[in-house]
Amino acid sequence: NFAYGCDYKKPYVDDIDADVSVAKKNIWIFRTIVINLELDYNVLMLNNPNYAFIDSQNINLGVRSLGWLLDYRKLRLYLTNKFNVTQAYLFIGMVPNNQKLYTELQKCGFILIFKPTVRYFENGKETFKGSVDAELVLHASAIQYKNYDKAIIMSGDGDFACLAEFLSEKDKLLHIFTPNAHYSKLLKPYSKYILRMDLFRHSFERNSIKKTSIGGRSKP
Repeated sequence: NFAYGCDYKKPYVDDIDADVSVAKKNIWIFRTIVINLELDYNVLMLNNPNYAFIDSQNINLGVRSLGWLLDYRKLRLYLTNKFNVTQAYLFIGMVPNNQKLYTELQKCGFILIFKPTVRYFENGKETFKGSVDAELVLHASAIQYKNYDKAIIMSGDGDFACLAEFLSEKDKLLHIFTPNAHYSKLLKPYSKYILRMDLFRHSFERNSIKKTSIGGRSKP
């Protein structure tokens, strides 16, 4: 038995399918325990600031697909307390009449990097689309590269596999946050860095639901 109340059952079951299922479940339980028991980075790494680079579209729609909404204030506090993230860059599409949302995100402590969007209609509904990939990669690999010790990439988009490769080779990749289990296969080589937000839902979920669009569509 783990000292923290988790029963780890070594899978010696004859049924192979059940064996694999138990093993996978215990691996995720173990990873959750490890992350939650990590010593606070803000104590051990005061002189080593970490930065987060967030694909707001991918993260927002990824958690919505699971039936819950993200509390950005909770997220910002979590990044600070767990990983000493001193700067959190949130890349987001610029959508008309969304100024209230942008103001709230800034109050939560995020630095917003805007991307122009394209307006079009889908099934008669007004939609805005804009990719933030290039801006996120540029800031993480060039503009802010010398200013942080480690980077957290927040997206399940495979377009960031090249950035993950670059940062891991430079020993500057701390984690990749994905909204759920359905992240791109291109990120599989970096599974040791991946933290699934759905496994920490209690830390990020918004209590009261208020519909607000941040614009754009998630990539398949």
